[in-house]
Amino acid sequence: MKDLAVGLAMGLGAIGPGIGIGLLVAQGLSAIGRNPEASSKIQTNMILGIAFCETIAIYALVIALILKFV
Repeated sequence: MKDLAVGLAMGLGAIGPGIGIGLLVAQGLSAIGRNPEASSKIQTNMILGIAFCETIAIYALVIALILKFV
């Protein structure tokens, strides 16, 4: 039962950031395509957003590891 909880925590914890990063990059590239002069500002904010999305997946990994070893 514990292994199922670990798998669900990591699996569901990775779906949200995966979708979020995909949407963020798609919209960022679309914005750069419409306004190439602002690409440096858009790219900086896009990378920052990706980092914030990725931290959610890291939190899910930490929760999964806590469930596994405690």
